[in-house]
Amino acid sequence: MTLPLLAVAAAVAAVAQLALPLAIGRAVDAVVAGGAAGPRLTWVFALVAVLMVADPMRDLLAGLAPAGRTGQLRRRLVRHTLVLGARRPDPAGDVVSRVLTGAAEAGQGGVAVVLAVVSVVPVAGAVAALAYLDPWLIAGYLAGVVAIAALLRRHVRDTSDTVVRYQRAQAEIAARLAGALAGRRTIAAAATVRAEVARCLRPLPELSAAGHGMWRVLARSAGQSALVGPLLQVSVVAVAGWLLARGRLTPGELLAAVQYGALGAGIGGLVAGFTRVARARAGARRVAEVLDRPVPRHGRRDLPPGPGVLVFRDVTVRGDGAPIIDRVSVTLPGGRPVAVVGRSGSGKSTFAGLAARLTDPDRGQVRLDGVPLPELAADVLRREVGVAFERPVLVGATVADAVALAHDRPEDATVADTVALAHDRPEDATVADTVALAHDRPEDATVADAVALAHDRPGDATVAGVLEAACASGFVSRLPQGAATALAEAPFSGGETQRLGLARAWHARRLLVLDDATSSLDTATEAEILRLLTGDVRRTHLIVAHRAGTAAQCATVVWLDRGRVRAVAPHRDLWADPAYRAVFGAVT
Repeated sequence: MTLPLLAVAAAVAAVAQLALPLAIGRAVDAVVAGGAAGPRLTWVFALVAVLMVADPMRDLLAGLAPAGRTGQLRRRLVRHTLVLGARRPDPAGDVVSRVLTGAAEAGQGGVAVVLAVVSVVPVAGAVAALAYLDPWLIAGYLAGVVAIAALLRRHVRDTSDTVVRYQRAQAEIAARLAGALAGRRTIAAAATVRAEVARCLRPLPELSAAGHGMWRVLARSAGQSALVGPLLQVSVVAVAGWLLARGRLTPGELLAAVQYGALGAGIGGLVAGFTRVARARAGARRVAEVLDRPVPRHGRRDLPPGPGVLVFRDVTVRGDGAPIIDRVSVTLPGGRPVAVVGRSGSGKSTFAGLAARLTDPDRGQVRLDGVPLPELAADVLRREVGVAFERPVLVGATVADAVALAHDRPEDATVADTVALAHDRPEDATVADTVALAHDRPEDATVADAVALAHDRPGDATVAGVLEAACASGFVSRLPQGAATALAEAPFSGGETQRLGLARAWHARRLLVLDDATSSLDTATEAEILRLLTGDVRRTHLIVAHRAGTAAQCATVVWLDRGRVRAVAPHRDLWADPAYRAVFGAVT
């Protein structure tokens, strides 16, 4: 609604601005002729009053209108980027630049177009008014119209190109800086601060060149405007003086013609309006580069009862033109732990990502209990399939929020919200009181600990249950507020973070994928987790393994070599092959 109101306010202001010179001219003629000037002056005051209201309203709406559109674009960009996931990921700095700068520029598009179109009204109206006063007044003016049109066209093109180059260089610096911040401990330990600063700022000359290019475009346009505008105005004034001398114009009409000449020559407003359009177009191009990427589509099917049989049928995934996974066909039994092993670069993580549908194959099909993964509804897929990563990122306000992220509860609900919704409690009762009434718990237990594990199967596991299963309840209970401790106040080691990531994925009912998710654990903790995994026959566990001991505890091993399946067999059968032992660095 804001944009239509802006168009109305801007149009009213433009029309009032256009009518005012003629009204003033008629009032002057009335005074010179000794007639009644009151009605004429009334029109002048009325038009001034309209401008006093319409101009501020236009400026206010021009500031408010882009806010909603910018917010909408930012939400779409963030959602689209997160849905894309690992599919063609952009550097973090580039994403931030597009969300903050690109979306803000693109959000100005509607306002920019409205103001640019309305800015034409005074210029075009001034020409029409000059023709109304006397056709000879536009004879000199029309000679410069072609030059003005060419100037504006070139200005928009050059500005769009330089803005895009500037934003890309800015995004490159942001991406490098984000990477440096993520590895600041390594940089400090290696004493490479000077080199890293140079690396981060290497695109600075390109940014400077693009910035100087923008200013050159603006300076050139301003210089051309300064030349063309006054020449057009002088031409109109000269013709008007000649017409006044010949008696074809009255003094009031001469005054109006001078003012209309100024309006018609004022292409500075046109340049500013079309500059805004050019910047919005550049921002829209940056936003569209992300939004045009296809996101994975989900079906509506549910999974039939089954143990989690995973089938790859002639699956190929390409990256930079070369196959990462090459024509893989394999059937993995359900309800059993399966290890995926191979040398670095053999395609293990891609294989795991295919199983969890974090990526889609370029060719072939992946099925879970007979259903192609793309045909599953999104909520079904995430309910039945969980993924734990080597370097999990904990998202949420508290530890409990981070662990419960993938569980079946509202995305914005905290543990306290979940408890409050689960019990019919008086409005003045606290969450802790409710938990105490519902569960026989020690007085020193935290609220999150008191969330009961009501069922045995993984899909119904609550925060306390999954923390226990992932061997994380011990260190979480030692935090100041247990699972309710804010993440910012709970620094974790690499192994502790991995255990929380595993707890977050523990909800999976049909398939749990561990992409090297135990690499930072100590031997005893890893052994305990693997014991739980290998003893659980209610779902399939796909484990990317780098240790021979991990592969040995799995029922089946998928041995990948350069994107192809080299063998599928138990670890003890493959161990006789020297090449297989070499995968784990064993002496042959």
